Amino acid sequence: MCTVTFMPQRTGYCLAMNRDEKRTRPEGLAPALRNRRGSQVMYPSEPSGGTWIALNNTGVSFALINWYSVAQRVKRAALSRGEIIPSLSSASSWKLAHAFLNDLPLDRINPFRLVSVFPTSQEVIEWRWDLQQLVYHKHPWRLQQWVSSGFDEATAQAARGRVFKQAQSQKSAGTMDWLRRLHRSHLPNKSPLSTCMHREDAVTVSYTEISVFGNRARMEYVGGAPCSSKASRYHLQAPPTETETGSYQLQTDDQHAAGLASNLELSRAKPQFAQRAPCQICGGI
Repeated sequence: MCTVTFMPQRTGYCLAMNRDEKRTRPEGLAPALRNRRGSQVMYPSEPSGGTWIALNNTGVSFALINWYSVAQRVKRAALSRGEIIPSLSSASSWKLAHAFLNDLPLDRINPFRLVSVFPTSQEVIEWRWDLQQLVYHKHPWRLQQWVSSGFDEATAQAARGRVFKQAQSQKSAGTMDWLRRLHRSHLPNKSPLSTCMHREDAVTVSYTEISVFGNRARMEYVGGAPCSSKASRYHLQAPPTETETGSYQLQTDDQHAAGLASNLELSRAKPQFAQRAPCQICGGI
């Protein structure tokens, strides 16, 4: 169960994701910088290494949700869906990501939907795998949302869709504060259907926010339900530095988990992004 929201901005975009899981599932790990196929990639992870969201050094992001509307499941030796994003997270174009996806043993992976944002070409691509075929769809570069739910996917999509539509009429729509309030929302009530989801056996376990503006990027990760003041927050900033070759290179601040303590804000330098004019509107982003 998850909710993913894409919000375009004048010089970039934001991608936010609530991850909903069983209360008995092991706690996810805060974002860390990794090397994939020679590219730098940032993502939170399962203790086993898989992930549900990532940002790479070209400003491309990926978010994966389960596709519960498809009842069919792999019968044996299933490969975790958490392995999908790490395998293609270095891709700088949707065609390359598509090729990486086709290299996976998809017949061993349960149904999923994968959303990816490519800022240079302003493309939002969604792949869908139903155990029969892998198809992709190009979405317009506009505000939009995706919802999955193992409780009742169709009903959850309708309920969260209504809240999302109503929220767009607010004066603050399209701002970061608006996006964060949306992902903390308990409308129409605090339940399995609300965006910040709560039920007896499952809950929203994290909120991840990716912001890409010009040649800068940021990932913020909230470990715990975004409505909770007890959630641990981690902030990873990515100010690139220009090298002699004219390309951008990531710099890492070795503070790493000096403090993965509650309420610590972890600041690290990050991705290499295409050279574009710096954002004039991102303010405190």
